Amino acid sequence: MSLPSGIGLRPATAADEPALHLLLANAFGGSATVDPDAAEHRRQVFPTERAIVAVDGERIVGHTKDRVMTLTVPGERTVSVCGIAGVVVAPTHRRRGILRAMYTEQHRRIEEAGLPLTIFTVSQGTIYGRFGYGPAIVDNRVRIDRRFAEFRPGTPDPGGVELTSVETALPLLPAVYDRWRRRTPGAQARPAAAWQTKLSDYRGGALFALVHPDGYAIYRLVSTESTMNAQVIELRAVTDEAHAALWRTLLGLDLVTLVETTISDDDPLPHLITDIRLVNTVGRDDGLWVRVMDVPAALSARGYQHDLDVVLAVTDPFRAAGGTFALRVRDGVAECEPTGRPADVEVGIDVLGSLYLGAHRARAFAAANRLRAKDSEQLRRLDIAFTGERGPVLGWFF
Repeated sequence: MSLPSGIGLRPATAADEPALHLLLANAFGGSATVDPDAAEHRRQVFPTERAIVAVDGERIVGHTKDRVMTLTVPGERTVSVCGIAGVVVAPTHRRRGILRAMYTEQHRRIEEAGLPLTIFTVSQGTIYGRFGYGPAIVDNRVRIDRRFAEFRPGTPDPGGVELTSVETALPLLPAVYDRWRRRTPGAQARPAAAWQTKLSDYRGGALFALVHPDGYAIYRLVSTESTMNAQVIELRAVTDEAHAALWRTLLGLDLVTLVETTISDDDPLPHLITDIRLVNTVGRDDGLWVRVMDVPAALSARGYQHDLDVVLAVTDPFRAAGGTFALRVRDGVAECEPTGRPADVEVGIDVLGSLYLGAHRARAFAAANRLRAKDSEQLRRLDIAFTGERGPVLGWFF
């Protein structure tokens, strides 16, 4: 689809930053007033010169930006990927092909760089499937009434947690986070400026940190007319003992009624307390979307839970990453290459992205007729192989 007359694409420049701030603030609900420190931290995470803008004459009407990230994938391996953020089209210029044009140029660059995956924290769930993205991480937003939470007999009480200010804790957190992300699918290496952009979104409230040698929690206290609640912004635990110790502290906060946070499907929190219903799920979101850019490179980069010999026919509605590929797994290690053999499994590249980190099951997509296997045994092996030892968790939101 060609762009209408007068609309074009170009790299962003420093002179564009005020207009870009306004466009992004309008799209994502931010303040129209620029915070210079926060703006500088965001530039360090996503340099302006890497952004693509759509312009109508001199007016900026679209934007997308990216950076190379190091992503942990199943098998405690890491791979370099492209992380895309800030995708927006001005409300005055919808339905003109601007998003497709920006994404075509963005993904051409990614292919040129040879990155096997693209990841994206999507704001709308109906847009990006047509570009080959699939949801690959599940976030459960939960609310716990702390007043009734009792730990089960035998639940560890290891202690070792210290209450500090976030400023005091911040020098200690990156090392713990890095240990955690190296074992957690979906987590990314975190640049120093990304810590500041995370915390700048919450400054001005009562923000605190709990620090353990093997974990930490950052939370804020929010008062209403009748209650005070704790919102856990981030909790990372390298060990089960650190996880239990942090939750014992959070659920022991005096005067707090509700503790709110986000957990993965396999978080042990509900099983630590006597009434699992107290971990009340109030929302379920897709935390990260994945697009496979190079099928052999992507499938060879991760580990697997079961031996496998399968031929995949992959369809790609947006780029040219599809084709027929032989995937062979032995002892968790994969080899993948194009093949002329007949396919055992037919799958869209968006579904392959959803399977990639292990959050979703092949059998569920097969039941929805979005994955087709030639026989039930082939489906069973595929389903087991693509599961992960740990559930994926997004490391930091971008």
